[in-house]
Amino acid sequence: MARLYVLLFLAQIVLAVCALISCLSAEEGEIRALPRIAWVLIILFFPLLGSIAWFVAGRDTAGARPRSAWPMGNGFAERKPARPVAPDDDPEFLRSIEERSRRQDSELFRRWEEDLRRREEDLRRREGEEDRPPA
Repeated sequence: MARLYVLLFLAQIVLAVCALISCLSAEEGEIRALPRIAWVLIILFFPLLGSIAWFVAGRDTAGARPRSAWPMGNGFAERKPARPVAPDDDPEFLRSIEERSRRQDSELFRRWEEDLRRREEDLRRREGEEDRPPA
């Protein structure tokens, strides 16, 4: 029976520590009902009930916005928008590849057409020489 009490006591401590970390790391807009200091005091003085109350009623999970690496208002400059990680995610890079591909394709088609015309002319010339009677 004593082991069960020790286990429940440890679970209560772990829950209280998690609630304190969650409360202290929450943004101002994510805390409901009471100010942050009141929640911290409730969690410290009533670890089990305070922790459960924090997770149920204290934090606003519906209105929580994605957290950035550099939260605003902490003295750091705002982060610039992240650039695409890989080149195939960059629309400008993809557009440049497409334009380059079109230019190369059109140049290749132009050379093929010239080669085809030259071969057709050579073939007509040979056929014309074969049709003439020898002099």
